[in-house]
Amino acid sequence: MDSVSLSVITPAWNEARNLPVLYERLRSVLEPGGLTWEWIVVDDHSRDETFDAVQQLALRDPRVRCVRLARNGGSHAAITCGLDEAKGSAAVVLAADLQDPPEVIPALMARWQNGAHVVWASRRRVPGASHEGVFSRLYYWIMRRVVGMQDMPAAGADFFLIDRAVIDVFRRLHERHTSVFALITWIGFRQEQVEYDKQARLHGASGWTLRRKLKLVVDSVTAFSDVPVALCWVTALVLTVAGAALAGAGALGLPLGVLAPAHVVLLGAMMVLSGIGLAMLAGVGEYVWRALDEVRSRPRYVVESRTAQHTVKSELPRT
Repeated sequence: MDSVSLSVITPAWNEARNLPVLYERLRSVLEPGGLTWEWIVVDDHSRDETFDAVQQLALRDPRVRCVRLARNGGSHAAITCGLDEAKGSAAVVLAADLQDPPEVIPALMARWQNGAHVVWASRRRVPGASHEGVFSRLYYWIMRRVVGMQDMPAAGADFFLIDRAVIDVFRRLHERHTSVFALITWIGFRQEQVEYDKQARLHGASGWTLRRKLKLVVDSVTAFSDVPVALCWVTALVLTVAGAALAGAGALGLPLGVLAPAHVVLLGAMMVLSGIGLAMLAGVGEYVWRALDEVRSRPRYVVESRTAQHTVKSELPRT
């Protein structure tokens, strides 16, 4: 296992019944090509026999190993652990529930071998409840249109391949409250997409609760964008201008519906004061955002490649 071409990383929570099936499908996909690969299962502190199931597979196949987390930290923490453990020239992150078919891996690898550093498996169809697809599309719309991450698949992606160069950059970023997918998108490099149809879960239930989904939205927006601060500035401006206009109208004796001019002036003054208070809050938010940006210590730039350097050797006189 000193030289590994591909690391397959699977975050797992209560997936004891699915993992043996996934292992057989990985073997059928990866072994015919003579590829050197490893499978890293990160047990996110499951309540069932997930760790034991992988341990049984590891006894038969040295390419299989499992890391059990001491507490449940969520799939993004498990993915981060798996990327820290990966030895491959590239890594594929693949869920344990078999909704993301491992048969798509060769298509991801083909794009990687043609020069892509990140290959997203973009969902064409999501089975099950319609609200799942609506939430996913809303989240990725926010990330693409509001946060500005255009490389993210519009329909969402839970399944992807990344090159060793991207893994090495990712491992230098030690952020806690963030999205792995957004962070990989932010790193950059050449990113491409492969479409596939998401399948129905084989066994068990998803641990991706509404609370975790909402936390992901908050973490993603606040970690990569100052849009909430910008919205405070815009709202402050609108309140101040509208309040000043109302106060002016009241001062000129113009009524506003059933409100007397004096009441219009009072309402306008309250809106102006609210706008000023919100502007002050936005100013503090700007300083907090800048402090957060410095504390995260993200690199100001990431080098993808360099031109070849030719060293000119001086000729010494012969003696």
